[in-house]
Amino acid sequence: MVYLYRAVDREGNTVDFRLSPTRDVAAAKASFRKALRTQRRAPVSITLDGYAASHRAVREMPREDDAWKHTKLRGSKYLNNPIEQGQRGIKSRTGPMLGFKDFDCAATDLAGIELLRRIRKGQFALGSLHLKNQTAPATWKAVLAA
Repeated sequence: MVYLYRAVDREGNTVDFRLSPTRDVAAAKASFRKALRTQRRAPVSITLDGYAASHRAVREMPREDDAWKHTKLRGSKYLNNPIEQGQRGIKSRTGPMLGFKDFDCAATDLAGIELLRRIRKGQFALGSLHLKNQTAPATWKAVLAA
């Protein structure tokens, strides 16, 4: 089994993602640390679903790093809906595969899916690649070559 942790901002843009072979407090903390390194600052608030390990990880983060001291934790399945909706595209692509047999293959495939989603949302800077009005395959080849 492979678990995908995704951090999404209030506009629905992907901040970061992390793949883990486990779904526990340590994996949640690793995901939060990775998102902090990417953003270089802790979030003002975090909205989580009801999974207890993620809530515990957020409560323990201020002990590890002072940047997390002022982060508010909210638990709401309704406020968490944009994140869940964002995973729908990933689940629809990986569902027919009947799961991943190998963690490394899952990491590679999901990194590609996340990159494609960021390109579609305009979150990936393509300006330096001079790809205006290019087809999707041409864009994909240029991004992978960069």
